[in-house]
Amino acid sequence: MADDYENMTVAELKELLKEQGLPVSGKKADLIERLAGAAEQDDAPVEEVEASSDDAEEDDFFEEDDDWDDDEGEVHVAKQKPVLDEATQEALALRAAQKKKTPSFRRTEWFRYKRLSRSGWRAPHGMDNKQRRNFKYRGSLVRVGHGKVASARGLHPSGFREVMVHNLNDLESIDPETQAARIGRTVGGRKRENIHARADELGIRILNRRRNV
Repeated sequence: MADDYENMTVAELKELLKEQGLPVSGKKADLIERLAGAAEQDDAPVEEVEASSDDAEEDDFFEEDDDWDDDEGEVHVAKQKPVLDEATQEALALRAAQKKKTPSFRRTEWFRYKRLSRSGWRAPHGMDNKQRRNFKYRGSLVRVGHGKVASARGLHPSGFREVMVHNLNDLESIDPETQAARIGRTVGGRKRENIHARADELGIRILNRRRNV
C-alpha cells in the first residue's frame, strides 16, 4: 500500500486525506505515513482503535502546530519534475558548468557609488573609459563569447519552460510535463489562491509559489 502512495501526487494524497477527514498539512512523506496509519487502524481490532484515538488526536494537534515553523512548508512539497530528453539534460548540465565560469558583470565604477552597485549592467561609454578599453583591472564586458548553450536558453534551472499566468484560463494551455507556471506580480491574493488550487489539480508546478497562500 505504501508503494501505491509513493506513485501518487501530493494533490491526490490530499484528496484521500480529505475523504477520510484527516489533516492535509505536512510533507509528502508525512501524508503517506498518515494514510498508512489510517489503513492500519482500519485493519486493527476495534478495541485497539478506540485506545489509540486519544493519542492520534494529540499527535495531529502537535503536528499541525509544528508546521508553521517548517522551512519547507506545505506549498513546497509538490515539486514536479519535467520530462526531458537526454540532449536537454546534457545541455542543462553544460549550462550550469558554464555559469560557474561566467564573470559577474558590473557597471563602470560600481565600487565607487552605492547606487551603481545596486543597478544592473550598462555598457560603458566614453573615449577614455578603462572598462570599454578592456583594461585588466576593470570588470569584464558582456560579449557573445559569454553566451550559454542555445538549446537550453530560456529554460528554468529545473528544466521547465516558464509560462506567465494571470488567471485560471492561462493554466489550461500549460503542458505540465515540460512547462511550469509563474504567476504575475499584479495578481491578488485571492486569485493567487485559486490559481494554486487549480494548478495542484492539473499537476502544474508554480515557480514563485508563496508560502502564506
